[in-house]
Amino acid sequence: MIKSFTGSEPGPGVAARSRLTVVSGPSGVGKSSVVAELRRLHPDVYFSVSVTTRSPRPGEVDGEHYHFVDLAEFQRMAAAGELLESAEYAGNHYGTPRAPVDAALAAGHPAVLEIELQGARQVRVSMPEARLVMLVPPSWDVLVARLTGRGTEDEAVVARRLVVARDELAAAREFDEVVVNADVREAARELLTLVLT
Repeated sequence: MIKSFTGSEPGPGVAARSRLTVVSGPSGVGKSSVVAELRRLHPDVYFSVSVTTRSPRPGEVDGEHYHFVDLAEFQRMAAAGELLESAEYAGNHYGTPRAPVDAALAAGHPAVLEIELQGARQVRVSMPEARLVMLVPPSWDVLVARLTGRGTEDEAVVARRLVVARDELAAAREFDEVVVNADVREAARELLTLVLT
């Protein structure tokens, strides 16, 4: 079950004006690491947990990293209008549960989504007031090293991810802001400034 945000007042230090910030970027750029550091720096910001049909990676916890569902449940949620956005990426489906995001924003809390390019484009249409932030690597070689160094996927999957990554990086001009992830802590601090202003 996907929990809804239930807070009624903004937490201490949270900007009074709530806005949705969408964080996107190619696979391997470090989105999860930067968002985890952002959570540590400012836990009062609402962080959306996506649903996905992909299998958990080692160490991932259902309901914390993702809500892991099968394809039938994902399709049911999409058909019922329960997803703010949804996308297929590398053979798996991803989506953002709408209700918790709407509740957080209504309560005056900034909200952050960590999603892929297709989903970011959908949010741009459905919530044009959202701020879109592209997280990019310091160089292409760094991105390749990060993807190949994971050791969680075979060479064919990595090759597909690199092809998609080139297209995603080319879409950076569609975003409101670009943050370079050369250092996770510095990137998280820069992102936090964008979330709260």
